[in-house]
Amino acid sequence: MRRLPILRLSVILVLTMLLSMTSFSGSLFAVTPLTEVDQDHPYNRSVKEAEQEKNINPQLDIKLTSDKNANNYPIVLVHGLGGFKDLYGIPYWGGLTNIPRDLRNKGYEVYVAEIGPVSSNWDRAAELYAQIKGGTVDYGEAHAAEHGHLRFGRTYDGLYPEWGEVNPKTGKVNKVHLIGHSLGGPTSRALIQLLEEGHPAEVSTTSATKLSPLFQGKKEWVHSAVSLSSPHDGSTATYYIDNLIPHIQEILAVFAALQGNHSTVEFDFQLDHWGLKREAGESFDSYVNRVKKSNIWKTKDTAKWDARPIGAQELNEWIQGSSSVYYFSLSTEQTYRSIFTGYHKPELFMNPIFYDGSRFMGRHRSSTDGIHTGSDWWENDGVVNTNSMDGPTLHSDEQIVTYDGSAERGKWNHLGTLNSVDHLDVIGIGVRDMRWLFRDMAEMLTSLPD
Repeated sequence: MRRLPILRLSVILVLTMLLSMTSFSGSLFAVTPLTEVDQDHPYNRSVKEAEQEKNINPQLDIKLTSDKNANNYPIVLVHGLGGFKDLYGIPYWGGLTNIPRDLRNKGYEVYVAEIGPVSSNWDRAAELYAQIKGGTVDYGEAHAAEHGHLRFGRTYDGLYPEWGEVNPKTGKVNKVHLIGHSLGGPTSRALIQLLEEGHPAEVSTTSATKLSPLFQGKKEWVHSAVSLSSPHDGSTATYYIDNLIPHIQEILAVFAALQGNHSTVEFDFQLDHWGLKREAGESFDSYVNRVKKSNIWKTKDTAKWDARPIGAQELNEWIQGSSSVYYFSLSTEQTYRSIFTGYHKPELFMNPIFYDGSRFMGRHRSSTDGIHTGSDWWENDGVVNTNSMDGPTLHSDEQIVTYDGSAERGKWNHLGTLNSVDHLDVIGIGVRDMRWLFRDMAEMLTSLPD
């Protein structure tokens, strides 16, 4: 398929160079003086060398499964941990290249979800359901009681209210394609599981008249699910990052800098069901401090837990692949193996906010929570171990196959690995234009037969 020329995003290049001096686990705008930067730091190079990144052309040929336009189901984009729809006018998907807008201009029906950035996959799945279908978020009576938060959340009009209804023109159920980045992949899996199988604890706890349709099962409403750089087996970065909030603040800094300094931070943690709604006139610092001190972090009902290998393993135990869904996965990496130590180190152009975490993942060995992580976990994209991205394997019997143009339902069709691409590069946050990737994926998804 045709490849688009690399877009010259000089503003992001300058930002990336500035962020090379920023501590991965520090505060929002904590800057380390140049004299204190480790000489081995990959961004302690010239701007001229950094320009070379824009000439890296990831190789990936996504073949069509059948004829074009075999279906016209909408595409729903599901962000990952710390994500959002847009911030300061900059979209999460594509940044200045605005991938959703580009796909719409190409004729695809595209919706962008905005769910809890630090919430568990269960809670995010409940929010995703309400956002697409419309209505009030129902986290489940049993689930809410178990974890100590409110059962109901926000109310939405619905991105695609006709979802799940029979289309009078085709006589078929209206389905969607889900594309999830990072934690958005496991969140999509959780949604499919609940839609199709329901949940026994919710059925036994809640009366039939009050049970959310999400937990009733028998809803084959998802045609395909694509995961991009997703931690299906968790990420060892969680052993390095004890507190998610500073990590998210670093990401916010990227978007804030793209639009200049902002005195007002509009980021929403969407934790209303935990009693953590940002009050009118409340400063962002005050809001963040309340989130940090919340009892939410003492539970397993968070993205922090789900992103750990043990959390991912627990998720894999109750989520089973659906025989009605086409699953796809795409891996990324931006490390190299040291010829001296065998450890994996960040490549020259990895986003500097990921450098320290990547270096940790590239050499970490442990047997934590009964899960052994060794050298096969070292390759990474700065946030997620590459071997975790092709599909679930920890306590999972789901099959992973290489996609060759013939997609298999109920199996993980691995599209391949994008080399020299970090965790934000893949969604177009960086100096490279990734619209070609999403165009190719959209064309492939709409070629999938019913």
